[in-house]
Amino acid sequence: IRNLKCEEDGHFMHPSLLQNISQPRDLKRLNSAQIQQLCGEIRQFLLDSVSKTGGHLASNLGVVELTLALHNVLDFPEDKLIWDVGHQAYTHKILTGRKDEFKNLRQEGGLSGFPKRSESPCDAYDAGHSSNSISAGLGYVHARDILGQKHHVVSVIGDGALTGGMAYEALNNAAELKTNFIIIINDNNMSISRNVGGMSTYLSALRTAEAYTGMKMGVTKALKKVPKVGTALVDTMRKTKSSVKQLFIPGMLFENMGLTYLGPVDGHNMRQMMKLFNEAKRVEGPVVVHVLTKKGRGYEPASAHPDRFHGTGPFDIKTGRVLQKKTAPGYTDVFSKALVSLGEKNKKLTAITAAMPDGTGLVEFSRRFPDRFFDVGIAEEHAVSFAAGLALGGLVPVVAIYSSFLQRAVDQILHDVCMQKLHVIFAVDRAGLVGADGETHQGCFDLSYLSMMPNMTVLAPKNDRELEEMLAFAVSFDGPIAIRYPRGSAHQGLREYQAPVEYGRSEIIRKGKKIAVLGVGSMIPSCMKICKGLKDDGYDPTFVNARFVKPLDVDLLDELAKDHSLFVTVEENVKSGGYGEHVSAYMEACHPEIRVLSAAVWDRFVPQGNVESLRSRIGLGVEDIRQAIEDSEELREQ
Repeated sequence: IRNLKCEEDGHFMHPSLLQNISQPRDLKRLNSAQIQQLCGEIRQFLLDSVSKTGGHLASNLGVVELTLALHNVLDFPEDKLIWDVGHQAYTHKILTGRKDEFKNLRQEGGLSGFPKRSESPCDAYDAGHSSNSISAGLGYVHARDILGQKHHVVSVIGDGALTGGMAYEALNNAAELKTNFIIIINDNNMSISRNVGGMSTYLSALRTAEAYTGMKMGVTKALKKVPKVGTALVDTMRKTKSSVKQLFIPGMLFENMGLTYLGPVDGHNMRQMMKLFNEAKRVEGPVVVHVLTKKGRGYEPASAHPDRFHGTGPFDIKTGRVLQKKTAPGYTDVFSKALVSLGEKNKKLTAITAAMPDGTGLVEFSRRFPDRFFDVGIAEEHAVSFAAGLALGGLVPVVAIYSSFLQRAVDQILHDVCMQKLHVIFAVDRAGLVGADGETHQGCFDLSYLSMMPNMTVLAPKNDRELEEMLAFAVSFDGPIAIRYPRGSAHQGLREYQAPVEYGRSEIIRKGKKIAVLGVGSMIPSCMKICKGLKDDGYDPTFVNARFVKPLDVDLLDELAKDHSLFVTVEENVKSGGYGEHVSAYMEACHPEIRVLSAAVWDRFVPQGNVESLRSRIGLGVEDIRQAIEDSEELREQ
């Protein structure tokens, strides 16, 4: 490729290589110098794109060379590459023909921020949660072997994801393999926040074992030079428990589990990685390749503050500042301040997060009360059972986890907390639709899986102050209790309606007749507009803030049944098992003459997009619900 003169600064530069990459095999036509140039072009492309759309930046900047190395040694879509968690697959998407779609990254109808099999045959697994890539990869391997196929299977798992227990269940199972399976640990010393725990310490020790790494490479090179027997001797050493690494790092975790360990290797050195990956392809059995990367590499703000650029909105490239309008405090901020205030008064109050102290609003609590704060890593199941132990020991644990991630601990909530009637508080953040992250992150199931559990109490606040009051109520409560609240700015309306929180009691905001609109938490602002629209159209609706999803306020339902003919429940949760279904079941049993119209998420996974747009798309828009009410059979008859 000939040099072209750059008009702006008079320097010579290569023409763009990225514009000519449209399918995986295009990369293999480039030489090493061109690949280095391509790395820079990809980083610039990621910066330009994500600065406009928002997205996961730091993790993707860190895996550019790693992804290019994998694409050089693998053949897509025949070989299978599984990303864990999945938000680090942007470069993979660029190299597999989706570069032009980045202008609509994470937008409704646009490119997903996670691997998506429906987008490309080169995506092997839809992934948005953590620690499952080794399990999925192992399934692919056994399917390959049973069907007599020959392709390679590679699972890329972050060191943060290795704090999740599911990864070790899969490693234990994988150790029995007799055929090739490549597991790459992308070790950047981070999950979303900085890693914690024993695995982080263990990997840190491997990172710093330079004497071992250098010696191993030196011995390997020397032995390979021995005529006729050198290569065979090296292979024999790798397969024996008395290998070189055992002499210098006793008790190697992966080797002792029955997996071959290679590395650590510089995750920004293409030549080293490609050499090691090709070596890994020849191993007859499971092999772990330990790759060291730098999260945010190539962009100073992201490199210095990788947690801020893990998931970011649109930002200014020069300053790194997020471009967003000043908004009211979010529900997470309200929760954070309220928990600190309660922690000052109650010395038994503790807080638990699963690798997301910042995202769940626990940073300030951790600073003020470090002895009462616990970050357990990406281990939601452990977080809940750990909380059960704290409660049994006499403390009051608050488990703050996103709704979609809390799904992973359903059994622990049911078996370890609810069955024992333990006083554990679940702060369920990001409940309802969350927008750009799509199906894997929408929090539309928590009301169903929480309210099905005996002894559980479930609340949802209508505004910022009600969240504060509900949290105080939960601390004084005695038993399992969950408060679910949405992402984004906390609603500050309806403060004039602020009756004290009483167990199992809903709140009537406005008394009317015939139509009763019962809203749950995040849908209260929409219910306000629905009631206003009905009033403008000549109706006189009753407006109820449900407050408690479980237990139902059956006394209120009985009272409203005296002078209402239609109940309308509005919730940002799947219909099956949700608040509306519980209201319908009660009314059918006790007041069958009254119709219940349930506005909820129907039986579907909700894609990415703007929250308001998504609500309209799935029938939860204000006008959709108002029109459904006015079109109801009861109203037509009247």
